[in-house]
Formats: sequence, structure tokens, C-alpha cells
Amino acid sequence: MPEQGSAVVLVVMGAEGARHAPELAAVAAATGASLAYLQQGSPSLAEELDRLHADGVTRVELVGIALGAATARSWLRRVAGHWRRTHPEVEVVIDKRAVTGTEAALTSPAWEEVPGHARHLLVCRGPRCSARGSGAVLAAVDDELRRQGLGDDDVLVTQTGCLFPCNQAPVVVVHPDDAWYGGVTAEQARAIVVDRPGPAGPAGPAEPVRLRREPAARSSPAPRPR
Repeated sequence: MPEQGSAVVLVVMGAEGARHAPELAAVAAATGASLAYLQQGSPSLAEELDRLHADGVTRVELVGIALGAATARSWLRRVAGHWRRTHPEVEVVIDKRAVTGTEAALTSPAWEEVPGHARHLLVCRGPRCSARGSGAVLAAVDDELRRQGLGDDDVLVTQTGCLFPCNQAPVVVVHPDDAWYGGVTAEQARAIVVDRPGPAGPAGPAEPVRLRREPAARSSPAPRPR
């Protein structure tokens, strides 16, 4: 158990972690630690560090937990360093090494502009999609992009929270085609990377099923007050 004035935070690194929240919370409680998420979960690492700071904690040890396709471990130190720059009075430690606040920043000239992508592929990582294999779908997409020699300027891939047609999980969406696919397998995901979308409706086992989406009815704008 942590000593008085100190705390241990288990930091979930990947998007897969949010669907294991109850089990992770139980592990944290059993070890006297608290839980935070680097992405797609709550509380975020910054929020949990803020809470501990408000409670008077002066030393925090961060333990990265990798589940599924985890974010690079360097991001744990970068995010912690970003927080510590405004809280130098709190000692933060990762893998027995102090976080100094001099770590690489969260910003970079390489991340200033929106990539000039031709297509934007969204992979749902909500709890139902994750439970039904969206992690394998994402891995297949990444693998196929590498195999085809495609980069962000060709297909920009983004993991999202819940995209709502949960009964169709795993769900993948491609823009600007406005093409929604349900029940996507890893093999079908490879086809989505390189093929233009076909018509909505049933498909063969190797072809992803494109979902029908009815455009929302446009409502008349409310009159402006005079």
C-alpha cells in the first residue's frame, strides 16, 4: 500500500482498456492504487493527478498497463511531464525514474495541420465493438496499410468512441464516402482499406456489409428573435 502522502496510479495505455474498467478498478482497489486512462476512458491521467494533488498527495508513482494495441509508452512520460510543468511541487515517478517536466511537449510542428488524406477511416472502439473484435479489425487495417505502402495522406485511421449502431458491431465508417460497415471481420477490414464502397445490403463472407443510413429529416430553423 502507498505511504501517507503518496499514491500509486495504474494508467491504462490503450483504447482496449475502457471495456475492462470493472476488472481494472478491482485490481486498483486491491492494491491501494487508483486508476486512470491515457485515452478513451475516465478519469484521464491529468484528471486523476489533479484529484490527488487536491487531496494533498506529494508523490505519485505511475504504472503503465498495456492492454491490446497500446499507445507508445513514451506518451505516458510526455503526458505526465506536461502535467508536472504546472505542478513542480509534486514528485512523479515512472519505472523508478523521476518525471522532471523537461520531457517532450505534447505539441510538435508535425502535428500542426490536418493530414491531406483522401479517405478517413473510423474504427469504433466503444465497449460493444471492442468486445466483438474491433481490436483485431484495427490491427488488420494497420497491417494492410503497411502492406499497401499507404500513409496518412492516403487513409487517415482514427479510433473512436461509440458510433451508435451497436447491434452491428464491430462498426467501421469511411468518409468522404459516408459508408458505414457492420459486423466487420479482420479480413473484411483489409478490403475496406483498398476498395471503394459498394451498395448497401448483404454481401459475401469476404465482403464487408455496408449499412443503410437514412438521411435525417431537416427541420425548419427556429425564427430569430427580433
